[in-house]
Amino acid sequence: MKIIRLKDVIDTTGLGRSTIYKYIAEGTFPRPVSLGDRCVGWVESEVQDWVLARVEERDEGRHDV
Repeated sequence: MKIIRLKDVIDTTGLGRSTIYKYIAEGTFPRPVSLGDRCVGWVESEVQDWVLARVEERDEGRHDV
């Protein structure tokens, strides 16, 4: 298991910081793991799974292409 920091989450998803935290608040993005005082990270595989789910959603709607 690998923990990644916010910069890597942004690079992986293409989302901005505020959007990531908005999605977390909505319950639609993986929650961060506390790494200590004022320090969090994300489980890399959970972020990758979230991205893959977006791709699957896109592909499900493209049966006519």
